[in-house]
This record gives sequence, C-alpha cells and structure tokens, in this order.
Amino acid sequence: MKYLSYWHDTATPFADAQQGPVEGSFDVAVIGGGFTGLNAARKLAREGVRVALLEAAHVGAGGSGRNGGHLNNGMAHGYAEAKAHFGAERAHALYKAYDRSIDMIEDVIAEERIACDFRRSGKLKLASKPSHAAGLRAGFELIHREVDPDTRWLDKAELGAEIGSEAFHGGMLYGKSAMMHMGRYVNGLATAAHRHGAMIWDRAPVTGRSRSGTGWALTTPRGTLRAERVIAATGAYSGSVPRAPLAHFRRRIISVGSFIVATRPLDPGEIAATLPGNRTCVTSMNIGNYFRLSPDNRLIFGGRARFSAVSDQQSDAKSGAVLRRSMVAMFPHLADVRIDYCWGGLVGMTKDRFPRAGEAGGMFYGMGYSGHGAQMSTLIGQALADMAMGRQGTNPLDGLDWPTIPLHSGKPWFLPLVGMWFGLKDRLS
Repeated sequence: MKYLSYWHDTATPFADAQQGPVEGSFDVAVIGGGFTGLNAARKLAREGVRVALLEAAHVGAGGSGRNGGHLNNGMAHGYAEAKAHFGAERAHALYKAYDRSIDMIEDVIAEERIACDFRRSGKLKLASKPSHAAGLRAGFELIHREVDPDTRWLDKAELGAEIGSEAFHGGMLYGKSAMMHMGRYVNGLATAAHRHGAMIWDRAPVTGRSRSGTGWALTTPRGTLRAERVIAATGAYSGSVPRAPLAHFRRRIISVGSFIVATRPLDPGEIAATLPGNRTCVTSMNIGNYFRLSPDNRLIFGGRARFSAVSDQQSDAKSGAVLRRSMVAMFPHLADVRIDYCWGGLVGMTKDRFPRAGEAGGMFYGMGYSGHGAQMSTLIGQALADMAMGRQGTNPLDGLDWPTIPLHSGKPWFLPLVGMWFGLKDRLS
C-alpha cells in the first residue's frame, strides 16, 4: 500500500516552477497553488497582469490534490437550509454558482487542452437509512421544482442499476455533476498559468507580509517579492502559515481531516457488482462516505473516518482501516480486494459550511469550501482575479458576513466532541 495521494502518484508533476530566488515586483501575488490560486493566476496572466504565485510545497499539495475526485453540483448542505439562512434569492444564486463553476471547469479544460478525464457522470445522494429517504425526497422535490430540473428521484428498487449494494433506501440523482482526475487538472492549470506568463515558485512558504510603498512585501525562505495586491488562497492549510500573514483566517476556518483509500483496479465483473452506474456517490449520514471509480477502475472510497485535524501516515493508516471496514460493509464482495493507496487531507470548514470570498486585511481571499472546493474553487479563483483587477459582480459570495468562531484560535481542539455529536445524530436518525 502506498501512503500517498492517488492523484499525485498518477499525474505528471508541474515542471516549470521558478528555480531561482523569490524576487521581483508584480501587480498581484497569489498565495497558494491549488485550484483557487492557480485559476486566479491563469486569469490574471491571460489579461496581461504581472502575477506571481507562491506555494509552500508543490502545486496541488493541499486539498486540490487530496480529495475524492468529485465535482458535485448542489451545496454542502440542504437547499432548504440555505433558503432559511439567506433567503430564496441568495440560496438560488449560490446553488447556480456551483453549476456555473462546473461549466467553467469544463470550459477551462477545453481552452487549455488539459487531459484530465473530465466526465459528466451525475451524482447520487444515497439514503443510508429508511428514515432518511423521506427527508431526502422532500429536498429533491424542492430542488427539482425551484432550482434544478436536471434531477431525478430513484426509489430503492431503481438503485440496482446504479450501485451494487443493498445498504441504501432511495437516492437523488443530480445530472450536472461530474468527475475528473484531480492531479492532472491541477498540474494542467499550473502549466496553463505559466504558459500565459505567471511566475510560479514552489517550496516557497510565505513567512511574512508587510507594507511596502503602496503594496506589500511577501517574505519566504528563498527571498522576498513585492506586489501591489495579494490574493490568499490557502484554505484549510492557512494554519500552516505563520500567524502574521494570514492571522485573519485562523479563527474563521476549521481544518478537518478527510481520508481516502483506493483499491487495486477492479475487473469488469467487480465493477458491475459495485458501481454499474459509474457515478459519484455520497451517503446521507453526518459521518458518511463518498466514492467513485477512478479512470483506471479503482474504487476510490473516502469519508471523515476520524475527527482529526492531522493528516500524516500514522493518522491516514488509522483512518484507512476504518474506511476499509465501511467499504466492505457496503460492498461485501470486495472484502479480499487489495487497497493500493491510502491518503488524507484537510478540508477547510466554516461554522455555517458556506464558503467565503472577499477582501480583508489588505488581501483578497477565497476559502472555506467545506468539502465542496473541487467544484467551486475554479469559479472563485476567477472572481478573485476580477476583484484584483478592480472588477465587480462576479463573486457569488460577495457580502457574506464571516464572524469568528467562539473559542477557536486556529487549533480545533473541539473536533472529538463534534465527532461524538454527529455520531449520536447518526445513531438516532
């Protein structure tokens, strides 16, 4: 078993990072080499803006290269909850923003000729208990009527054509959802940004930010550059940046581990018995699972597994064992199938699980995707580029208040308690 991301291991790494010292003067500097930061840099460079991107590790090292490979439309929680939280107009606009971001990903892939196995697969939201089916169906009826006619309800008897498990009691099919190879996409974005003129430094963590004339100086162990404007696109990994540069976000982002395993490639018979519908799938539990087939027919199976803010080999291995048990309970015929990959990553959660993008502390920012970053981040990256160029009207999150989380200083000490609470809710539901 390899304790590394399948997406990293099966993609050609970005090879055009700057090799010399970090230096120079730019119009915009971007902190973070994931989907958000790279698409911001790509957009800016295409428009002739002098842009630099600083990545602490390597392109796609964070959540963009450590997720489950889903591009699911819809929101991280129910549309009805969003209506209650924001009102009908704002909830409708946010829902449509996820659709628009997947459309944008498809357009970027075509424009930049990125080979990343993009496919409109559709997503199944599966009712894990009989008691969940009624609520899930009520949510479907509201969404189908008000915001997304490209949805369909499947009764339990109809699920056999989609998934080879008796564990579910109905499901909602989202037709617009997609999947792709995340490692190939993130490296393709970096290659495109570089081709258009962006300068990208990896292994260049930002350790300081200070005023320099009308702009900012960003300090790294490899040198200092200056930029008139700064975009922060660090998400769940903001906590790894020293306190001063990104202090504003520490009390607003909760970094939560999400863990994934990938099997050996399945043969045609195993595929037919597991995921004949070949869609992205998520379950209705609070501590649930998500899964899909990879381009080479592995089952990629993920979930919270453990409520931890640590992702290293020891933590990933513990979580991988939990995930394997869940996978076998769902698909008993895979009990003896080898696990080839086990990895984890951090998800940047906000208190209300809605993402945020705006301006604060002299920086533009986009983060807090709360498990839906793969699909929303490309759109937010472009919106941040527009904001840095003084353009308004493309940020779907404009004006959302983002208060601090009480008693949270950047280290989520309360995660075990949250896990116990969600576990209790799952048992009682």
